[in-house]
Amino acid sequence: MSTGRLEAFSDGVIAVAITLLVLDIHFPTPPLRPGTTLGHELARHWPVYAAYATSFLTIGIIWVNHHVMIGRLREADRMILFLNLLLLMSIAILPFATSLMAAYLRESSGQHLAAAIYSGAFLIMAVLFTILNAHILLVKHPKLARPLPLERRRQILSRSVTGVVPYIVATALAAVSSYATLIICGVIAIFYALPIGSGGTDQD
Repeated sequence: MSTGRLEAFSDGVIAVAITLLVLDIHFPTPPLRPGTTLGHELARHWPVYAAYATSFLTIGIIWVNHHVMIGRLREADRMILFLNLLLLMSIAILPFATSLMAAYLRESSGQHLAAAIYSGAFLIMAVLFTILNAHILLVKHPKLARPLPLERRRQILSRSVTGVVPYIVATALAAVSSYATLIICGVIAIFYALPIGSGGTDQD
């Protein structure tokens, strides 16, 4: 199977997931509470904005790296399609996890579980991306559009593996501080959004 249909379907799923994130952003409806201003009411919703920005950046980076990963292939087989489907399933759940995190971040009950689900969703996505990347680079390397030395393939894969570790830390810290979890997820997103020399995206 050509990779064109795989990319088109994947782009559609990722586009829907990243668009759904904005549905949780609402403006304060008048009349405002006595003694408050519009600016104050907007500022009160900062958890929504923070979770949105983190998730948007993360999904955007996954889209970029997914394009690069699939772009290496000459053709896709059944196993690649199924692994890609699992990756897309993990991406599609991120709007739910983002909404949960934004709603419970400042609550006195449920905030730790919400944070664990949020970072856990990123962790599952990172693991599935790494599995698909490893399958392409190590198992299905004869299907690559152009040959890559084993050392180079391992170097590319190591970037995916590196991204899994901080999500494990963020998920573990959810039991202690939901804020720490959000900050770590945000830092990971910023780190991988940087140019390749600083850690950035998975380019050749």
